[in-house]
Amino acid sequence: MAIATFQILRGDASNTRVESYSIEVSEGMVVLDAVHAIQATQANDLAVRWNCKAGKCGSCSAEINGMPKLMCMTRLSDLPLDKPVLLQPMKAFPLIKDLVTDVSWNFAVKKKIKKFKPRKPDNPDGTWRMAQEDIDRVQEFRKCIECFLCQDVCHVLREHQLHDQFIGPRYLVYTAALEMHPLDVEDRLEDLKKEDGIGYCNITKCCTKVCPEDITITDNAIIPLKERVVDRFYDPLKKLFRIFRFKK
Repeated sequence: MAIATFQILRGDASNTRVESYSIEVSEGMVVLDAVHAIQATQANDLAVRWNCKAGKCGSCSAEINGMPKLMCMTRLSDLPLDKPVLLQPMKAFPLIKDLVTDVSWNFAVKKKIKKFKPRKPDNPDGTWRMAQEDIDRVQEFRKCIECFLCQDVCHVLREHQLHDQFIGPRYLVYTAALEMHPLDVEDRLEDLKKEDGIGYCNITKCCTKVCPEDITITDNAIIPLKERVVDRFYDPLKKLFRIFRFKK
């Protein structure tokens, strides 16, 4: 058994403090195990959100030594335990208590995105024909567990707090899953440009780095959406074509 020290941000939006706890840790423990041990022995009122403890529900998101991570998937053996482990709530969202933040803004954003709109069936029996390549392209995006770590690490939300102008990488991934679906015919490009703030993303790839599902957020979702917006609204030849078509 070894002794590890954890510094945990405690309190609510009106008053926060950092408190230190030392516990015995054993081989195989993850950060969430340590938090539960602290709850059981030293801080019964410590607030933490969790559910599956298997890295699939996205509930236990927090910042561990300043890096957004899932507590249930971060092994203590991967952390430098010779100094205190700092645990903080996600900074991009309002604090409720201790390690729990209010992520309801994300669900409000999702409701505003235009839903899936399928094209007419290709066959008389009401079915469609699709290329396997087109189907495979969007499967990656469906792995998202909505942990919101990508939202938390995004500087547009985390540092600049532009929640009213930018939907964040998670919902650019969600939009990409719809836009690239071989059956979808809805048009979301104007919303991406005007309402969703895709131009704020400067493709630093920090969202891709923290994704626990290894979704290639920047290269496979955000950049292709940016390209579609540029083609629609900033390509001079296409703009000229639309002008003449409108005159006719």
